[in-house]
Amino acid sequence: MPKKYQSEAKTYQVKYERLLEQWQLALMHRFAARSEAYDGQGELFNEIEAELEPTAEEVAEAEAATETITYTRKKARAPRIAEDLPREDVVHDIADEDKICDCCGGDLHKMGEEVSEKLEFVPAQIKVLRHIRPKYSCRHCEQHGTSTSIKIAPVVPSVLPKSIATPSLLTQIISAKYHYGLPLYRQEKLFSSFGIELNRQTMSRWLVKVAEKAQPLYEYLHRRLLEQPAIWSDDTRIKVIETEKTQSTMWVYGCGGDSPSALSAQNIVLYDYQDGRAGHYITDFLQGYQGLMQVDGYQAYDKTQATLAGCWAHARRKFIEAKAVQPQR
Repeated sequence: MPKKYQSEAKTYQVKYERLLEQWQLALMHRFAARSEAYDGQGELFNEIEAELEPTAEEVAEAEAATETITYTRKKARAPRIAEDLPREDVVHDIADEDKICDCCGGDLHKMGEEVSEKLEFVPAQIKVLRHIRPKYSCRHCEQHGTSTSIKIAPVVPSVLPKSIATPSLLTQIISAKYHYGLPLYRQEKLFSSFGIELNRQTMSRWLVKVAEKAQPLYEYLHRRLLEQPAIWSDDTRIKVIETEKTQSTMWVYGCGGDSPSALSAQNIVLYDYQDGRAGHYITDFLQGYQGLMQVDGYQAYDKTQATLAGCWAHARRKFIEAKAVQPQR
């Protein structure tokens, strides 16, 4: 075959293999499990101990006449009860007439006790707080004066004035929806089981008003975030009902750490919802941040003034994908 055709055949072969890998990756992303655990990752730190163990050939020669099958069973872990939980003692004592020795008839004395703990669950309790403000007036002015002044205690400050919502109720609704993923229509049914008619439209208005009141706190944390020497960011595409864009984006920015050595660092996590994925959303949020920022390979981060650092999770993902599409050998 002429060299010209050999070169073209090689080019088409490379294109074919690339398209085949892309097709296999598309099938894997759509139908296969998304776990990124890598085989052999658990043996990273016990290589020395593994090398000291006898090889398979040595074991086969030493145990040619016998076969030993071993296995490990994961021991069930007993539930842990926090020490700071309140304790209620329930004493199970014998009757007074039984506190006599069966042998000599003498009185028995307490020599100790056996204690076992069981976890009691108390369902949530909902109660109504009645704020009562007595009103006072002058009896003499009521009978002889032309006007009567009335004195009453000022209205108690409330997060949402003229509503039945208390801070504890708002905290429950917000935590259930955004922390545990419980939609408002399910919370509506939950409150109904307690005999409370609280519809999802009312809860929606409450959440919007609470978000408006928390805006100064968000802005303060935003300023503190941009003062940190190192931060990280990532984004997730989400679908939102009744919006012009088919997909919106929720960005998350954070800093700090969970290790004891990082307790002095500021632990801040902020979310920024936008109805698109344009690069100016990132630059607008960062407002000229020039520190270190750990991100994925999204090109919009290159438009910032930050010093970019790669993400190990995203880097490892490419090796996982490459391994998945390689032919078995």
